[in-house]
Amino acid sequence: MKSIIEQQHELAAFIGRHTGKDGVYETKIPSLLLFRESHPTTPKHGVQRPAFCLIVQGRKDVWLAGERFTYNPTHYLVASVDLPVISQVVEASEQTPYLALRLEMELQQIIDLLQHAESHIHPLKKPKRAMFVSQIEPDLLDAVTRLIRLLDAPNDIDVLAPMYQKEILYRVLQGPYGDVLKQMAIQNSHARQIHHVIEYIKEHYHQPIRIEELADLSHMSTASLHRHFKEVTGMSPIQFQKQLRLQEARRLLLTELIDAADVAFQVGYESPSQFSREYARLFGRPPKEDAKCLRAEYGDRANA
Repeated sequence: MKSIIEQQHELAAFIGRHTGKDGVYETKIPSLLLFRESHPTTPKHGVQRPAFCLIVQGRKDVWLAGERFTYNPTHYLVASVDLPVISQVVEASEQTPYLALRLEMELQQIIDLLQHAESHIHPLKKPKRAMFVSQIEPDLLDAVTRLIRLLDAPNDIDVLAPMYQKEILYRVLQGPYGDVLKQMAIQNSHARQIHHVIEYIKEHYHQPIRIEELADLSHMSTASLHRHFKEVTGMSPIQFQKQLRLQEARRLLLTELIDAADVAFQVGYESPSQFSREYARLFGRPPKEDAKCLRAEYGDRANA
């Protein structure tokens, strides 16, 4: 097996070849995305999908409810549920661009894989944070390398990609933070119940949500729901919903020709003034000003 450094150089060459300008690139391998940045970026708000994320060049910070996760080519990051985050590439240059990949995953993949595992999984009394950074291991990096090589062998993707994706997930499950993912597969675990609540909030983010309703959905008391939800996501259910609302509002302001008041009502706010205050608190600028700056930023990027 090649050394970690040799594998990282090979991965950097592949990603460099399959990306052109800075940006995000979909690939012919389902759920695999490639990333390239030639300069450090400004902080970017978004919802981190459940995924395995690996950097082969550069460094990145991800903030979840005030908690910072820093990773580079010696580590990988995993999110086990959808999480509102702030991410920032902090190390990149034209000579050595930030190069990374993200392999998105589904809960059912974890369940299917663990059904074939011989070891028994025991629920944890206290669920762990749904995001972690762990040191990369040679066997895991080898599986990632074999998956990336398929970009040069598209006829093999349908057969081999699912095998390599399964191996990558298996290696993560066997790692020091594998319990974070394993708990999601246990039907009545606190982590699985919080996953159901997150899915419900995502589908109804623009509607009023009662904590008692979420507690019933999770089969917990309201106090237990608050405690376990914060352990998994770093925030309360209402804070989580607010983050989703404001991020969707930002997307609408950037892509649609509608004013801030209409956006506020569309994402579930009853008061445009409250919307503007909370928007500015999260993004640092009032909605109208922020949308103008974002359009200018994306325009400059497109013309670069």
